[in-house]
Amino acid sequence: QVQLAESGGGLVQPGGSLRLSCAASTNVFSVYAMDWYRQAPGKQRELVATTTSGGPTNYADSVKGRFSISRDYAKNMVYLQMNSLKPEDTAVYYCHADGVTTVMGALPRGMDFWGKGTLVTVSS
Repeated sequence: QVQLAESGGGLVQPGGSLRLSCAASTNVFSVYAMDWYRQAPGKQRELVATTTSGGPTNYADSVKGRFSISRDYAKNMVYLQMNSLKPEDTAVYYCHADGVTTVMGALPRGMDFWGKGTLVTVSS
């Protein structure tokens, strides 16, 4: 069973920063794509940032220039550095993984996994 665990959420004032982390379970050998999504109250889940092994990173227009996604391939972790936070960034942030290879072998593309989410609240 592949699990993803997010951490780093919390309450921050507008203009502040937070760094989210997501760790894949220890039975994961490698991951092709690791992404961050978010879901604000009453809204649909949306893609925030994405990164693939050896590929470019991509961001939602609403976070470009403020958020930065990065990975630690050795630890199978993905991070989201969030700067200049705005109240509209308030949401539950979810880690997502696709193209997972476990210690037992590669899982088919499309067999993706989600973390349980971490709440980010931007408010004064």
